[in-house]
Amino acid sequence: MVIFGALHVIALALGVVLFMMFLRSDSTSSWKPPEDDEGGGGGGNDRLPSRPKPKPTGGIPLPDADPARARLRGHGKLRDAHPPLPQRRPVRQH
Repeated sequence: MVIFGALHVIALALGVVLFMMFLRSDSTSSWKPPEDDEGGGGGGNDRLPSRPKPKPTGGIPLPDADPARARLRGHGKLRDAHPPLPQRRPVRQH
């Protein structure tokens, strides 16, 4: 119990020290824009690009960009969109 009490006293002392440092710290002054030699003023959004974006590189489209062979726009089934596979030959009995 003495250990827990000592830990609480140490934590309280550190908290008081931090609080006193906070009270004695200088307050910050309000922000002022930097002085330019040109004196042009203005402003604007510096996040907007100054030139258009470059065209994407990469060459020919990837195979997964090809359209699908069949598209379903109604209530039909996908198996009805393709012709049926040819029947397999019957297995010969020896």
